[in-house]
Amino acid sequence: MLWGAPRIAAELKVLGHDVTETTVAKYMVRHRPDGSSQTWSTFLRNHMSGTIACDFFTVPTVAFRNLYVFVVLHHGSRKILRVGVTEHPTAEWTAQHLVEAVGDHEALNLTHLIRDRDKIFGDVFTRKADALGLEEVVTPKASPWCNGYVERINGTLRRECTDHIIPFDERHLQRVVREFADYYNRERCHQSLDGDAPVKRRRWSDVEGDVTARRVLGGLHHVYTRAA
Repeated sequence: MLWGAPRIAAELKVLGHDVTETTVAKYMVRHRPDGSSQTWSTFLRNHMSGTIACDFFTVPTVAFRNLYVFVVLHHGSRKILRVGVTEHPTAEWTAQHLVEAVGDHEALNLTHLIRDRDKIFGDVFTRKADALGLEEVVTPKASPWCNGYVERINGTLRRECTDHIIPFDERHLQRVVREFADYYNRERCHQSLDGDAPVKRRRWSDVEGDVTARRVLGGLHHVYTRAA
């Protein structure tokens, strides 16, 4: 089970059951702590509704080739604006994905872009960001938590998605991460959003029909709703 007590309690709240996190934790199977858990406090500071952040992470294929996943995240809503996959990232490819991310979400009135000092973010990328009206905020060297929001989503993508699949190729991984991104934006409960998803979910009462489940990524995750 990949869910913790806060997320289970939030999911139950959506379905009309007002259950506390303490009650959920009481009935969960306990596992020995491994010291890898992290708090949310770092990721809830310095909120800026007009800020986006971007970063890469890698995923190995079944043939041991590395694929690069590029993620663009909106700070205010925690919404994934863009996720792209390539075996050979270039400045032009990265800049084009930034253009598409911003162009598809013009209503957000984006003003700032946080990124690290990776060489892929060169002059071409900087010119595109400037043309889009984005002021780049470049993080210090060896300081990944200065870009904490997108580092967190990269970790979530690994733990809840790519760690559980072995992609055959670029197209396969692209399909998987886009399906997860849609689930993340529309269905997955977030502590920082009061148990809601970036795209607000309908709140059900406990008398609006039976609970139904829809599988995501072949059953790796499930979406729970009330039957009409």
